[in-house]
Amino acid sequence: MNLRRPNASDATGTSNRSRDVVPMSGICSRCVDGCKGSCEIWLSSFRGREVLYPGPYGEITAGADKNYPVDFSHLNIQGYARGAKGLPEGVEADPDTALFPDVDTRTEYGWGIKVPMRVPIFTGALGSTESARANWEHFAIGAALSGITLVCGENVCGVDPGLELGHDGKVSRSPEMDRRIETYRQFHDRYGELLVQMNVEDTRLGTAEYVSSKHNLETIELKWGQGAKCIGGEIKVGSLGQANQLKDRGYIVLPDPDSHEVQAAFRDGALKEFERHSRLGFVTREGFLEEVDRLRDIGFKRVTLKTGAYSAVELAMAIRYGAEAKIDLLTIDGAPGGTGMSPWPMMNEWGIPTFYIESLAYQFAGRLRERGIRVPDIAIAGGFADEANVFKALAMGSPYVRAVCMGRALMIPGMVGKNIAKWLEAGELPKTVSKYGRTREEIFVCYEQLKERYPDRIDEIPLGAVGVYTYAQKFRTGLQQIMAGTRNFSLKTVARSDLMALTEEAEAVSGIPYVMRAYRDAAEAILDS
Repeated sequence: MNLRRPNASDATGTSNRSRDVVPMSGICSRCVDGCKGSCEIWLSSFRGREVLYPGPYGEITAGADKNYPVDFSHLNIQGYARGAKGLPEGVEADPDTALFPDVDTRTEYGWGIKVPMRVPIFTGALGSTESARANWEHFAIGAALSGITLVCGENVCGVDPGLELGHDGKVSRSPEMDRRIETYRQFHDRYGELLVQMNVEDTRLGTAEYVSSKHNLETIELKWGQGAKCIGGEIKVGSLGQANQLKDRGYIVLPDPDSHEVQAAFRDGALKEFERHSRLGFVTREGFLEEVDRLRDIGFKRVTLKTGAYSAVELAMAIRYGAEAKIDLLTIDGAPGGTGMSPWPMMNEWGIPTFYIESLAYQFAGRLRERGIRVPDIAIAGGFADEANVFKALAMGSPYVRAVCMGRALMIPGMVGKNIAKWLEAGELPKTVSKYGRTREEIFVCYEQLKERYPDRIDEIPLGAVGVYTYAQKFRTGLQQIMAGTRNFSLKTVARSDLMALTEEAEAVSGIPYVMRAYRDAAEAILDS
């Protein structure tokens, strides 16, 4: 079985002419001279490197579609007909007290100073991509309303057209970063936080110093990588002037905007976009510990780390070094990942998938715990979109995993709400929306809740933010139902024993008991009594 069909994908706008393809290569079984397209090889023949990336850039997010041998669908959730764990102190469990709407979905993370969240999810890093910039107010206000953390990703200062550098080459003014932080704070209310992420370029530009001194930001995140790719972050820009500006700021820009032939190709219209790349980081124990200390000296109360789907060695480094540095959260992002722009072949074929990397993380964390070493709070990322799989990730990683980082699943509601606002204004609601009503009050089931909470500010809340909030409320209710079925009335009591593996391979990878063996001894004890 081939786990993925290469050489043709909706993400790259390519397809096979033939009904039959070679499984390994994705080339049509009968490749005809004179074919008018359009597989990836065909398109690459005249558009070259453009075909590496999903598109059109800025208008889409893309998620890899490789079908891994084991994933979270290979686990099922246990259900019980007795008991109730995690009820408030002094409350006896009975049918009148163990009610699913009362399930507490709140979580928290942090080594010393905790950050509470209303639900155990938060946004992936929304950095310098166009989709993050254009939709920021919807994502940021929606996250604040929902009581979850928002991650402002890498390179935001570096690509800001209004960036001003001081005599030392460090950020002295970044209107785009200012906008992002201030937008989240408009509706932030104790739950969740905004944290800014840093890569190599951000460190060189002094992003940490800027957000600490100007905005008194409490948390900063170091980034080793993500699950979608193992190279630095990328975006595309459509002007020669901006390409030169980014190169002058120290970024890798391809094709080289200073090249005469590249400039000629851009004038001819053959070359339409430039890629801006970040540099690879190089991690050492000493360098990491020194950087964490430096950031705390700047004034940050919390330092977190985001790492990608690297080998087991880098995963061990992240957990061990993170424990030594007493970081406040370690986000582990598994393959395949989704993104606003990553190389499509890398998204599909690189890195340890989420199910496997969480299993390794649990084993590594347990080994440190046996030695008496405290492990940082962990979040898992990489392909999550619903409350059932989030519950599985929390249970499989218990007691170390405190939350799940979600990328596209928390972006989509913001874009849906934004577009509904446009359609309402233009009087062009599609039938998929108009069947629920023709006003925002009729369409958004949670609109009146927000109107009650913010009677004087409801007009300041964009409909994209209402979309994010509405999705979060659905997520919370669904999670409450699952938790009540497992008799967990607090996330603190969720455990690995609340899961079963549906295949023996899933058992071998995760250590979760196979369904025919789970609770077997206890069941047989009842039969033999």
